[in-house]
Amino acid sequence: MKRPPGYEMLERAQHLRREMTPQEKMLRGQLRGRRLGGFKFRRQMWLAGYIADFACPDARLVVEADGSQHADNAEYDAERARAFASLGWRTLRFWNNEITENLDGVLTLIAAALPSPSRPASPPAFPSPLQGEGGISPSPSRREGQPGPQGPAG
Repeated sequence: MKRPPGYEMLERAQHLRREMTPQEKMLRGQLRGRRLGGFKFRRQMWLAGYIADFACPDARLVVEADGSQHADNAEYDAERARAFASLGWRTLRFWNNEITENLDGVLTLIAAALPSPSRPASPPAFPSPLQGEGGISPSPSRREGQPGPQGPAG
């Protein structure tokens, strides 16, 4: 039976989730459950043909934990970052020893890269149209989740 395209990448992501490095486990403990600024991070997320260690879709942010093998693969890592950037994602890379020795500093840098009310995330790749279907703008009473004449919007 032939496997669907991307099946090997899916299997690899699942394997990486099961076999996390100690530094990835440390980061996961701090990023899971919306513990950092209320943002959800996914681990080993398939993105742009690569697997990102951690990704926050709402902030369009990738966090990579790099071991010594990445010292010899700088061009590959740059290629991955360019692929992520082509889709509007920002990449933060940390060496494993940085995570081990200065986890609070790493988390501070990640938090600083997350959007805040004064610093929104990059816009979505395909913004919503300003008008509703047929060129009709939504009525003022139906904007921003306000109830219309028949009660709450549903």
